[in-house]
Amino acid sequence: MADVTERMLALLSTLQTGRAYSGDELARRLGSSPRTLRRDVERLRGYGYPVETRPGPGGYYRLRAGRTLPPLHLDDDEAIATLLGLAALGATGPAAAGGLDDAATRAYGKIDQFLPARLRPRAAAIRASLDTRRSAAPAVAPEHLATLAAAIADRETVVFAYTDARGRASTRRVHPYRQIHQHLRWYLLAWDTGRADWRVFRADRVTELLRTGAHYEPRPLPADSAVGFLQRGLDIGKQRVDVLVAAPLERVVDALAYQHAELTAYDAEHTAVTVRLDTWQWLVGALAFLDTDFTISAPADFLAGYETFAKRVLAAVAARSASCPPTHSHSP
Repeated sequence: MADVTERMLALLSTLQTGRAYSGDELARRLGSSPRTLRRDVERLRGYGYPVETRPGPGGYYRLRAGRTLPPLHLDDDEAIATLLGLAALGATGPAAAGGLDDAATRAYGKIDQFLPARLRPRAAAIRASLDTRRSAAPAVAPEHLATLAAAIADRETVVFAYTDARGRASTRRVHPYRQIHQHLRWYLLAWDTGRADWRVFRADRVTELLRTGAHYEPRPLPADSAVGFLQRGLDIGKQRVDVLVAAPLERVVDALAYQHAELTAYDAEHTAVTVRLDTWQWLVGALAFLDTDFTISAPADFLAGYETFAKRVLAAVAARSASCPPTHSHSP
């Protein structure tokens, strides 16, 4: 019975991803035979889970969407991850009604209604014990992200009004490819039909979003990933700086946690860091917090800035030392 229960939970957990699986793929994932898989699927249906089956070539198993389901099955780790993810998402944005953060907060408060009874006390304990700091981020409507996701899946052209960073308004007609989440911002990577080129749009600057029903032929992505393309655009005009830090990787990761930096363990005691910067000043604070030795390779104007700053600090320390009267100790 324990083996059957474990197998059923594994099957349900796999189907709840929303994907369609062929019988062979599902059997391989679960380590069971096709005959056992068919019996387990029938058991799930008996418990009220609407498992859809299409036999023959191209056939599949999937959990049908849009139906009332029995209590959500999450194991302990999945329940904790879900609650923490919703809490983190709920702490971003301006706390305005209708935003993604608002939806996450409401879902966070309701999730115990969908959990099995054995997990509800643990979920309640996590919710009561957890506090998160709100981070400023532009609000994005959940329906916008859902509409774009559906259009990407269906390879469907969308149109929208867009206001760029300078406040200029335009109407765009695009082939949407990927949504990107980076530094508390949501972006859309798309082929802009009016510009005949790839563009990245801030999702919070998109309004009047509409699907057109017109489908497009996909193009290869213009980079290894949508994130890579976005970062390449963000790095335009920035200067490359390479730093060899006399500290292990885990220490350097903490100091640069909120910055885009390429980190490589040079050896057990040194970390190679590559950053791209608008100005030399940004790196000073991060290196000061590391409190260790380092060497810098950078463009000449950046190196001159670091040298000038270092001289100013030394001069300030020397002036302070010279102005302080000597301290004498007195014997009783």
